[in-house]
Formats: sequence, structure tokens, C-alpha cells
Amino acid sequence: MMESCYGDSFVLTLITKSPEIAGFADDCNINRVGVDLERLGKVQRQQGLGTRLSDHTLADLQRLAAVVGKKKLFARLNPLNQNTQREINEVIEAGARFLMLPYFESALDVDRFVRVIDERATPIALLETAPALVRVREVMQVSGLAEVMIGLNDLRLSLGVQSHFELLCSPVLDMVAAEAAKLKMPLTIGGIAPPSTPGLPVPADLVLAQYPRLRARGAWLARSSFGPDVTSDSLKAAVQAIRTRLQELACLSDAELERYRDALKKQLRSV
Repeated sequence: MMESCYGDSFVLTLITKSPEIAGFADDCNINRVGVDLERLGKVQRQQGLGTRLSDHTLADLQRLAAVVGKKKLFARLNPLNQNTQREINEVIEAGARFLMLPYFESALDVDRFVRVIDERATPIALLETAPALVRVREVMQVSGLAEVMIGLNDLRLSLGVQSHFELLCSPVLDMVAAEAAKLKMPLTIGGIAPPSTPGLPVPADLVLAQYPRLRARGAWLARSSFGPDVTSDSLKAAVQAIRTRLQELACLSDAELERYRDALKKQLRSV
């Protein structure tokens, strides 16, 4: 059983280039809002998989900055490259205060990222390669790193696993969660949707239960939580449904949460 404020303190990040949707964030109890600027290598890795390939730009981030307080503005950057310092400087100048490094392989990569940021923003490492997974302890020990997120799609591809849901309920993530708890490193994982969301490959409720089981502290707000016709009221209802259900699940015993893991595994066999 986790603390009584688990659902309320869970960190939800909304990825959008729409200033209108971003403007709903404060009223909807969303913690971070921003853009996905990752391009390098992503099309090659995820082509044909039906995953989201972002077309967001620095100009989109600048437009969001006009409606989102700086304390919430987020940007996922490219993997380390010859332009990393320029990319970091540009998004910080645009107002981003949470910066994410994707597709790294070592603690040295993360350390470089943290040093370039130089305390001007909060650095987050998106763990989504097999080498980074093997080195997760060293990654989490990088001085100045604020958070580690598990990128389920790319990590399962790197590991040769068929489904990111299989990865979510695997002992591999148990190990990562145990390291995070030992080192007091906030751990966030993948994306989540409200418990009653229709049309998903597996019930959202089975996925939500894995977060308190793993002591995860946050997630993306899945695209299925909002559509092109989203309103402030509908987004607020979606976020509240997620937080309420997370809190209910956090009150369950470890044995009860393990049964949710077993149910998710069983569901995967039928998909």
C-alpha cells in the first residue's frame, strides 16, 4: 500500500503543439505540458508500428510558452548529437524547464546532457535502449539527474519483445523500480489513459495497476485521453478519472496488485 496522496501527486505530462489544449493544463491538474522535438533515428526505429512520429517544432514550443507557465513547460529533445548544446539552449530560451534526453546508452551520455543544461532546467533521462537498461544503476547515480522515465516502445524494440505491455509487467521493470527505490530516483513510465477508455488493445485499468505496483511517480497522458474535439471539461474529467483510479489502486495490497499483473499477462495471451 502506498501513501494516501499517490493519485494527487502522480506527475502527468501532456504532449501537444496546440496552444488551446495546452491552455487547459492548469484547470485540468496537469503537471507538465510541452512538445516532442525528437527526430534523429526515430522514423527508422518505429516505422510501420503505428506509433506517434512527432512533427513538433521549436516554434510550437514558443507558442505554448505564451499560455503555459514556465514551471510546467516541457521538451523532449533529440538523442545526443553535434547540435545538442544548441538544441538545449534554444528550448531553455523558449521557456522549457523540463528537458528529456531520449535513446541514450550510458551514464556518460546522461552526464553530458546534465552538464550542458547546467542547472538551468530539470534533466530527465528517457531509458529506452538495452545498453542503458544494463547500466541503469550508473545512470541513476548521475549527479544532477532529476528523473528516469522508461520509454516502453523503443525499449521493447531494443530488447526484441513483441509488446510493450509484456515489458510493463515483466521482472525487468521490477528490477528498474527496485533500483529507483534504492537510489531514491523518481521513476516514470510510458503513457496511461482513463480506466474506462474504449478501443484499447488491453483494458486501461490493468495498465494503471502496474504504476502503484512499480512505485512509479508519473506517465505521459496518452493520446486516447483526448481527441481533436477535446474541451477543458472533457480533459479535466479524464485526468480526474486517472488520478482517482490510481489512488484506489494504490490502496491495494501487494498481493492484490500482483493479481492485476497476472490478469494483464493473461490478457496479453488473448490479444
